[in-house]
Amino acid sequence: MRADALTARRQRAEELAQRFPPLLVAADRVAATVAQGVHGRRRVGIGDAFWQFRAYEQGDPLQIVDWRQSAKRERLYVRQNEWEAAESVWLWRDGSPSMDYRSRRVATTKRERAEVLLLAVASLLVRGGERIALLAGGAPPQTGRATLERIAAELDGRVGAGTESLPSWRELPRYAGLVLVGDFLSPLAELEATFRRFAAGAVRGHLCQVLDPAEEELPFDGRTRFEGLEGEGEYLASRAERLRGAYHARLAAHQEGLREICRRLGWSYATHRTDRPAETALLGLYTAIAGAYGR
Repeated sequence: MRADALTARRQRAEELAQRFPPLLVAADRVAATVAQGVHGRRRVGIGDAFWQFRAYEQGDPLQIVDWRQSAKRERLYVRQNEWEAAESVWLWRDGSPSMDYRSRRVATTKRERAEVLLLAVASLLVRGGERIALLAGGAPPQTGRATLERIAAELDGRVGAGTESLPSWRELPRYAGLVLVGDFLSPLAELEATFRRFAAGAVRGHLCQVLDPAEEELPFDGRTRFEGLEGEGEYLASRAERLRGAYHARLAAHQEGLREICRRLGWSYATHRTDRPAETALLGLYTAIAGAYGR
């Protein structure tokens, strides 16, 4: 991506973000803590404040064993700290070749729209003091303007933001947020297996499925050659309009399957077309993320 294109995309994301208040997740969490009582929201975490000792259980890492406390007793004990107040939010966009698709009716590719949305969410989170990081990046979650600039550079490919069609699993802190933007056209079984692995760690996920209008409508007529963007080969249809009914039904079933997977996991799911304003998709993500932290 050329430097001027990257700058334009980042500016577009900032313009979108300016239309929304910052995602004051941290402030809302503090208010909820006060309302419920300090002890009402205590959780095990990686904060600095000591909470309690508990007996060692099989599977606990040896690094958390408190050897001094264990020496005073007949069994091993681990030290637990309070849940860290500033949670992390991890960001991912589909980097596969299918995201470069753009039909003649629209001015932006799916990848361009996905990256604008991801940067806009990142801007809102940074303005709210949240720690963010790219899921496929190497840097730890941080906040501040420099973090936003780094993420934009990683999306540009200068550091590496991933080129996979599904997010590669990595262990995230419990109760972390995960924002995923892509076309999610992989088989439902693969999608569910991927998402369930993250959800097993109490990670709260938010999916935004970005599609080109041609992918939703299949507006082609007559003899049409379809070419896969990821090595799927070619298919020549003598009358493409005859495929439309079955295609619509299959896409609807796929999206309903995605919606059901997210419902079972307690994740949010929304769809977005690249011929529609990016503000609508950002509003959906904004509402979902803020609502998840307000629970």
